[in-house]
Amino acid sequence: MEKRLYRSRQNRTLAGVCGGIAEYLGWDPTLVRVAWIVLTLLGGSGILIYLILWLVMPESP
Repeated sequence: MEKRLYRSRQNRTLAGVCGGIAEYLGWDPTLVRVAWIVLTLLGGSGILIYLILWLVMPESP
């Protein structure tokens, strides 16, 4: 079965993007959220990428 990237319904804080990425990679959602915060603080592009993924990623069935 093929793995697909979805927004998470269980590991959701704002939109489920970080939770969905964590489920896809098999990581802890907290690690993905911390990495996202670091990316945002260092370059500021984290917010824009998050918004784009929120629009592009479908919600899990």
